Amino acid sequence: MKIASWNVNSIRQRQTHVLDWLEREKPDLLGLQEIKCEDAAFPVEAFRAAGYDPVVVGQKSYNGVAILSRVPFTITTRALPPLNDDAPQARYVEIEANGLIFGNLYLPNGNSGGSAGYEAKLAFMEALALHARALLDAGRDFVLAGDYNVCPTDEDCAPGALPPTDALVRPETRAAFRRLIWLGLTDAVRALHPHGRQYTFWDYQAGAWSRDCGLRIDHALLSPRLAERLRDAHPDRDERGRNQPSDHVPLVITLDDTPT
Repeated sequence: MKIASWNVNSIRQRQTHVLDWLEREKPDLLGLQEIKCEDAAFPVEAFRAAGYDPVVVGQKSYNGVAILSRVPFTITTRALPPLNDDAPQARYVEIEANGLIFGNLYLPNGNSGGSAGYEAKLAFMEALALHARALLDAGRDFVLAGDYNVCPTDEDCAPGALPPTDALVRPETRAAFRRLIWLGLTDAVRALHPHGRQYTFWDYQAGAWSRDCGLRIDHALLSPRLAERLRDAHPDRDERGRNQPSDHVPLVITLDDTPT
């Protein structure tokens, strides 16, 4: 089973990119982040024509997540359950397909909005940990994938790419990510590639792509039984070199059909 995650930075600008990628790679599930449109503006029919059924949680101009599936599924939630927010932003959607839960998330950046903006980032991470714990306690197999806006270690951030005060690398941010791992989850990419550059994002500014000044901020965390089935995990770097690309590239994981 092939599962992917991709912050497309506007589905209306990247619709052709996504359709071309789906045709080449044929994932079973693709989680999209930063679709930047309301539900009604999402190109549902274009993706259905390509064999994918969308689930969309949109928001005008900002945020927004969607899942494209070519396998049967049921929607389990359209918001992160433990998050105490009367008007939640469009940052989480979850389905059940092929016996597993797929949670697609767009975690707050945390650099805007002052201290309240950073607290919102940490609150989302705490809610995600509570949700993961609930899924583990229920004995569910799951993948929590998306744009986490977290560089877990210094190796996940090119030298000089970010100041130490940036919300993506602050000690509190990294500690919150470690708490997810300490629940028993597996960082799919680092399980197979413990060291080295596995960047998923390159800024549009200052020639970041040509200098390979990137960040690893898109992640797929696996529950224990799914981690046993992990065959492959990698960012698809080629997408960043295409015409008018997103600043993120797809993160792709492949699971064996049965435990090895």
